[in-house]
Amino acid sequence: MGNYKVVKYSSLYYEEWNAFVLNAKNATFLFHRDFMEYHQDRFEDFSLMVFKNDHLIAVLPANKLDNRLFSHQGLTYGGFVVGKKLKFQDFIKSFKVLLETLDDYGFLTLEIKVIPYIYTELPSDDINCLMFILEAKLIQTNILSVVDLGKQIKFTKSRIEGCNRGKKNNLEIREVDSLKEFWDDILIPNLKSKYKTDPVHSLTEITLLKNRFPENIRQFNVYHDDDIVAGVTIFETKKVAHAQYISANSYKNTLGSLDFLHEYLIKKKFKNKAYFDFGTSNENQGRNINKGLLFWKEGFGAKVITQNFYRINVNGYNKLNHIML
Repeated sequence: MGNYKVVKYSSLYYEEWNAFVLNAKNATFLFHRDFMEYHQDRFEDFSLMVFKNDHLIAVLPANKLDNRLFSHQGLTYGGFVVGKKLKFQDFIKSFKVLLETLDDYGFLTLEIKVIPYIYTELPSDDINCLMFILEAKLIQTNILSVVDLGKQIKFTKSRIEGCNRGKKNNLEIREVDSLKEFWDDILIPNLKSKYKTDPVHSLTEITLLKNRFPENIRQFNVYHDDDIVAGVTIFETKKVAHAQYISANSYKNTLGSLDFLHEYLIKKKFKNKAYFDFGTSNENQGRNINKGLLFWKEGFGAKVITQNFYRINVNGYNKLNHIML
């Protein structure tokens, strides 16, 4: 394995990292350094790059906490990001040398939140096989509610009624550049009143990210008599429109604002995507599911897919020695 080496990411590799991520088979704009580093003050970056014969073949977006490595705590999903041409045998070897390197650094565990298959450009379940071989511990499973936009979409009666209320109330949908109105008037007040919390992204952070990725981060607001009543922040990738934030004022059921907006997003605005992802309905680290939230998402025809989180003991890398016969 002398032709493999692992290098800790630094700004010297900024261009090479981003070019690789852009063309990887299982990456999105969340792995671009300009996205990952918006919260660098909160996480100690320890991203790694795997080279074979001085050619970059894989990267691991990651942060460290004591003697544990995570891929990546500040991202919705992570994992071992590889090129489109990488064969499974090289995947095994590169992941083994990655674990060997982590062992040399003194890490005890690596935790991976696997990227859901709907986000990958090509089949990318290589990592699941290695999790079995390495006897990795499954520490969390989240469910995502996903609409397959390639199939006939059927809304439930209650969602149709909500859409019709939106039409009767003459609601207006606008895509806007500024997120301030939605953040200040809808999202923050809702989260504070319901959950005593704030959005994961501050207004400053989400504005910075939207300025960096204007084609990927999009804001859709709903207005009634020119007053904002609801909104959705979309993270758009090649195959998926993901609702990162969904929120409305207390009249959402009376006005039908969120039903009206999601009918537009699913059946019109993003109808040419492969999937619309409502995200997770999990609470308590995957142990519980918000029944009402899940019911609402299923009303748009959303079905469940899973996202698994694994913990690997890095010193078990020798288990990968004899996979291939």
